[in-house]
Amino acid sequence: MVSHPWNEYTFAEYVALEKGQVDGVKHEFVDREIVAMAGGTARHAALGAELVGQLRAQFRGPCRVFSSDLWLGSLETGMTTYADASVVCGAIEKHPGEPNIVVNPFVVCEVTSKSSEKKDRGAKLGHYRTMLSVHAVVIVSHREKRVEVHRRSKGSWTLQTAVEGSLAVADGVSIDVDQLYAAAEGLT
Repeated sequence: MVSHPWNEYTFAEYVALEKGQVDGVKHEFVDREIVAMAGGTARHAALGAELVGQLRAQFRGPCRVFSSDLWLGSLETGMTTYADASVVCGAIEKHPGEPNIVVNPFVVCEVTSKSSEKKDRGAKLGHYRTMLSVHAVVIVSHREKRVEVHRRSKGSWTLQTAVEGSLAVADGVSIDVDQLYAAAEGLT
């Protein structure tokens, strides 16, 4: 975390820090705290790249798939982050306080890491689920062959988990769990 006398920041302070980065480190803004995001391992990067590839091959029409470079924000909770993959359907909506932050993802995907797993499955998932545009949150485990898809349907959330085969993310779009983990085989 970045040093600050009260460990609380304004959104403007966070944006100024993030836009002034020269070392390439990305930060999340959650509950008025700025937290540096850890660099990924080769396994993490391979899982993220395969996930983007699978989603890109299936989403069509007005939907676009993005890598971890897309800056996402929640107008509902104030969190900003960089998901490992995301999908935006329709026109991109931008944060009123920072035009580089996209606030209307349809699908967000996180590949866990040793340092992020608890947060990815807990607080961050909670933030994503409050975003009105989000219809699915995909969590890919870095430790074991396991993918979770949290989907919103008629105002409530369901959870499906798979360790093999395919798992639906949206209508007509699924993740091939076996292919996903084959892309990271032998990597740590």
